[in-house]
Amino acid sequence: MAFRLETSVMYSSFRTKLVSLSDEGYREFSMRGIPCDRPFLGVRIPNIRKLVKEIPPSVFKEFLDATPLAVEEVIARGFLIARLPYDEMIEAFDSQIKLLDNWCTVDTFCAALRSVIKRHEADFLDRKVEKLLNSKNEFAIRAGLVCLLDFYVKPEYLHLIFDRIESLKDHDGYYVKMALAWLLAECFIKFPNETYRYLRHSNLDKWTFNKAISKICDSYRVAPEIKTEIKKLREP
Repeated sequence: MAFRLETSVMYSSFRTKLVSLSDEGYREFSMRGIPCDRPFLGVRIPNIRKLVKEIPPSVFKEFLDATPLAVEEVIARGFLIARLPYDEMIEAFDSQIKLLDNWCTVDTFCAALRSVIKRHEADFLDRKVEKLLNSKNEFAIRAGLVCLLDFYVKPEYLHLIFDRIESLKDHDGYYVKMALAWLLAECFIKFPNETYRYLRHSNLDKWTFNKAISKICDSYRVAPEIKTEIKKLREP
């Protein structure tokens, strides 16, 4: 019991440090750009990441057992899970997904996982990503799509990506649609010919399709003459 009390005090200390890094201007900026029911502290991502790196592995479990209140605490928890060995990360993964209720907590968590799943891409796809894509929860689905974008835009996964995009073509969640468009833009940037063929025959709704075209054309990695051609696919 003394150990739990000690680590509870440690989490309270962590929360106090997090609050000390808050910036009111950044808090207001975050609230405008990240619709969410949780409170914001106004702590920048690099500062959260730096603070999480100071947490000793001996108290990881106690930190994960704590209840995050602010958005930044949820982000910090995701960074902590990304520090775990692969098998332990897998065990903690679903508990984090349940806490994701805005695009920022989704995107930061997925991006943080890169190093821990680097050697386990196929296993992670089968055990977690597919489950996310079949979820009923908008932010869980977005997490699956962002994982595809971050880890699987490779030749061997393109067919699967296009297939999963088609399976979500009727989803009406804004943050799912945005992730679909973002994923397609990344696919086009890396594999323009294959993605162009998919776009010509896709069954995506007009809004998501045109948003994907816009994101492709916004990229500095796409040549102007190619943007001219891709704009011709835009639905009126």
